Amino acid sequence: MSPNNEDKGLIFDIQRFCIHDGPGIRTTVFFKGCNLRCYWCHNPESWDSRTVLSYYKNRCIGCGLCADACVNGCHEIAGQARNDGRGGDTQTRNDGGAHTRTIDRRRCILCGACVRACVAGALSMTGKLYDVGEVMGTVAADAPFYVDSGGGLTCSGGEPLLQSGFASRLLENAKTAGFHTALDTAGHVGYGAFESVLPHTDLVLYDLKCMDAELHKKVTGADNRLIIENLRRLSRDRAIVWVRVPVIPGMNDNLGNMRATAELLADMPNVARLELLPCHNLGSGKYESIGIEAGPGAALQPPDEDSMETLASAFTGAKYEVVI
Repeated sequence: MSPNNEDKGLIFDIQRFCIHDGPGIRTTVFFKGCNLRCYWCHNPESWDSRTVLSYYKNRCIGCGLCADACVNGCHEIAGQARNDGRGGDTQTRNDGGAHTRTIDRRRCILCGACVRACVAGALSMTGKLYDVGEVMGTVAADAPFYVDSGGGLTCSGGEPLLQSGFASRLLENAKTAGFHTALDTAGHVGYGAFESVLPHTDLVLYDLKCMDAELHKKVTGADNRLIIENLRRLSRDRAIVWVRVPVIPGMNDNLGNMRATAELLADMPNVARLELLPCHNLGSGKYESIGIEAGPGAALQPPDEDSMETLASAFTGAKYEVVI
């Protein structure tokens, strides 16, 4: 699928009743595909621009039906005799309840046969093509909540601007329906992608990981020059922006970084809010589910309240709202 396909978008989740993705109660649409690799990422299933197979071992009962269904022999289960699903006897697991299994993802063609065969819901395909009407059906269902709270639609990810054509059409439809619209982006894209969505976007949620270019490259895979330049261009285009800084212990949780961020934003009157977001590791289990080794982000602990207040002091006197 072309990243700028206007007819279909590859989406990995649609979450309703969100309260942290812009003002009010929102429906957040999570786009597949990301061109950064932040080691603390809590949505690693968004990285690949294709559908991926997810496996949740805590749900697996070791029945072997997935292995029977797989045409390429990608699934192997040990520790329990295979259950044919027709009421036949199943042997006791060798170690009182545990079984081991492997998935050869190199041979997987993502056909979904194993997912359809899995009676326990341990396997799923993460990423589905939607058209605008399908997404808007879910978004419109919560219209009364948007009216009462000032909420609406947020396009998030992943990086939604890697599918800027579909994102633009979706945001345009939401605006036509009278809903507030927001775009959540890391900003590491050509500015043409912004230009395609800005006419339909009320608010841009913009990530600033850290101000040091070399450190940024080390922890995300790319330096921050394009990101900062795009933020400056958004200011020139007078787009309303909420800047979001994920606070990552040992990476950007220092006053030097926060003061450099405050200095950058000082000449941007379009910045209405700055959010300091304490890291969490709630997504650490997702890495194993999609066959990726979890990095140091899995061991991160959120900074304490006093530390967050200290970091917020770097923005004292700012003309925008500062939120922890």
